[in-house]
Amino acid sequence: MNARVLVVDDDVTIAEVVGDYLQDAGLETRHAADGQSALSLAREWTPDIVVLDLMLPGIDGLEVCQQLRAEREGQPPVPVIMLTALGEEGDRVAGLETGADDYVTKPFSPRELTLRVQAVLRRTAARTDIAPPPPFRAGSFEVDIAARRITQNDRELALTVREFDLLAFFITHSGRAFTRQQLLEQVWGWSFGDLSTVTVCVRRLREKLEENPASPVHLQTVWGVGYRWETQRP
Repeated sequence: MNARVLVVDDDVTIAEVVGDYLQDAGLETRHAADGQSALSLAREWTPDIVVLDLMLPGIDGLEVCQQLRAEREGQPPVPVIMLTALGEEGDRVAGLETGADDYVTKPFSPRELTLRVQAVLRRTAARTDIAPPPPFRAGSFEVDIAARRITQNDRELALTVREFDLLAFFITHSGRAFTRQQLLEQVWGWSFGDLSTVTVCVRRLREKLEENPASPVHLQTVWGVGYRWETQRP
């Protein structure tokens, strides 16, 4: 069965163009023009991924994303690609905090969006096909990939989907430096994308786990390269 893509956008022309490209790629699509319709359709026709406009009449895209996550509690979260005309960092942060898997700014290439949808679907399938490792401890951190829980000093960290993926990757690759491009590719499977997405996610992680985010001891900056994780405190 082809993967199901729910396209949520109040611009019918954009929705039709996006739908045509996705269908040409062998994907099954449905369209909702507002947030409430999107939630109702998602309950009746469970999507494998949602392409979600941020600016919607009534319930906006951020609230739709949050409700989609809440309604699937206890199940793998439905992947979401945010689609918006807004490109400020604050909007990217808001998308990251709701757990969006990708963020595409209008105007955009429908072909590129289709490639991103396919990349997210491949990454989601890989997560479900590969048996996760058993829970393990690294210094003051305990990681449970299967349950998607990370605790620090026995305190569970409140992480978005993207933050969890990045932190789990860092902890399992302690001591190695990675560029932002490498992190985009190895953590989220993107061969293209906005490098500032990594910067924002790193900053949010530091705020959640470092005693002093301005002087991090775990998630360190490697000048001229990118970032390195140090499990043990110096």
